[in-house]
Amino acid sequence: MTTFKSMPHTARKRVVIKLGGSTLEGLNESFFENFKKLQESGIELIITHGGGPAINRELAVRGIESHALNGIRVTSEAAIDIVQSTLIGKVNPALVHELTTAGIAAIGLNGFDGQLIIADYLDKDVYGFVGEVKTVNTSLLEAIISAGVVPVIACIGSGEHGQALNINGDTVASEIALAIDANSLILVTDVSGIRINEEYQLKATPSFINQWIEEGHIYGGMIPKVQGALECLSAGIPSVQIVGESLVGTTILSEG
Repeated sequence: MTTFKSMPHTARKRVVIKLGGSTLEGLNESFFENFKKLQESGIELIITHGGGPAINRELAVRGIESHALNGIRVTSEAAIDIVQSTLIGKVNPALVHELTTAGIAAIGLNGFDGQLIIADYLDKDVYGFVGEVKTVNTSLLEAIISAGVVPVIACIGSGEHGQALNINGDTVASEIALAIDANSLILVTDVSGIRINEEYQLKATPSFINQWIEEGHIYGGMIPKVQGALECLSAGIPSVQIVGESLVGTTILSEG
């Protein structure tokens, strides 16, 4: 992946927050309180989001079938229109409205805005209209961040010829984080981190996570989350946090 750089990375801390699952159906008060605390501490924030529940409802209403393969939504030509209109027309503005109502300056974006996310087909024969990130226009993000505004990015990419491509939400979050030299990636989920023997873990390392998976302590939907976190760490993001809506949970750090 290449990026359009406009200025060198500063000493200021940057964090990408990825919102997913039922958290997008309405954020609680503690989310906004802790979000503001991060801002007040001098951290620059970027939000990325998917919209699975809303997309599923729209597809069902129109009788369009959809399924996941390897954690990725296989997206037909009929489905991409629904994904695009739902993310850009409904989920993104609703999220921006929640933030601005809470007193947080925010602006909604998607891959088409200023060529923010240029993508290519991941594998059209297998996944249909699903994209992989090729370039991120960091100049645009730098301008918005420097104005004190939070970018809120829907995971729709623009193909070379203007075709909308659906991109996995965790993938967009990690690619944005890498492009802007983020200090951390926060994955906001339906649970407050990694729970082992009924106890939430404050910290974890790749070796512990692999051990917990092997022993069956991490299972089901948490497995792809922690695997995605490990991929982000190996790609160069210093830390990844898996948290609940209060932005409190498990911090995953590299070994040593």
